[in-house]
This record gives sequence, structure tokens and C-alpha cells, in this order.
Amino acid sequence: MNIHQYYPVDVVNGPGTRCTLFVSGCVHACPGCYNKSTWRINSGHHFTQEMEDQVIADLNDPRICRQGLTLSGGDPLHPQNVSAVLKLVERVRAECPGKDIWLWTGYLLAELTPEQQKVTALINVLVDGKYIQALRDPALIWRGSSNQVIHYLR
Repeated sequence: MNIHQYYPVDVVNGPGTRCTLFVSGCVHACPGCYNKSTWRINSGHHFTQEMEDQVIADLNDPRICRQGLTLSGGDPLHPQNVSAVLKLVERVRAECPGKDIWLWTGYLLAELTPEQQKVTALINVLVDGKYIQALRDPALIWRGSSNQVIHYLR
């Protein structure tokens, strides 16, 4: 998996102070997307074991009270990202007690593959649906367009 950006301290992409990882790769290519640079699966740089270890360390850093991890992109549920994302969320569950996991995807919850469902079984919140520019609503919290749904899973 490639990533575009990692923010060890983020207060914009989910509630509270979070660690946020923007992955590369998105097949949806939504018109008006604010993050087009993440669409290509090979853009950015490789998500290494060292980077994964850093995310875990940051989530557990007692100097900053972090509520959890945000996974965005690109699309964390892109078929080429699912195995690495699953490994990361399994580790967060095992090594970061009390931290929540939020994930944004253009896929719909009802249409996820069994492999993608393995990821969603471990996260707290899924924001699903493609961004639709005609349904853009700046008043929405955690979503860009009104078709997108926030699913509280855990």
C-alpha cells in the first residue's frame, strides 16, 4: 500500500485529536474531489513496517491524548489497500485499547466484498458513498455530500 500523507496530530478528520492516514488509490474519481492527488495507486510513498510502528506509537503516546485513527484517501478499501489496512486495524485493536477507528470510503456498506467487510468489522465508524458534487453541503459534519452516510458500527 502507498500513502500520501500521515498526520500524527489531526483535529479535522474526525472527532477529537487523531492520527490520520491518507492512502493512495481510488477508483471512484468523483468530480469535485478535493484529494485528486491520491487517486493513483502508485502515488505517494510505500507504507512501511516502520511507518505502521510509528502510527501505533503515536496512538499510544501519553503526551497527546488521541481519540483514535482516521483512514482516508484515496480509498482505504481499494482492493489493493485492503490487506494492509486490515493488518493495521487489527494491530490498533490489539495494541491501542480505547482508541476508535474512523474510515472514509467511496464504496457503499451494503456492497462491500467479504475482504472489505473484514476491515469494517473492526472499525468504529464508516463514512460511505462517493462524493457527489451536486449534493455538496458545507454544513454537513464529517461528510462532503448529503448522499454519504455515517455508519456507527461499534
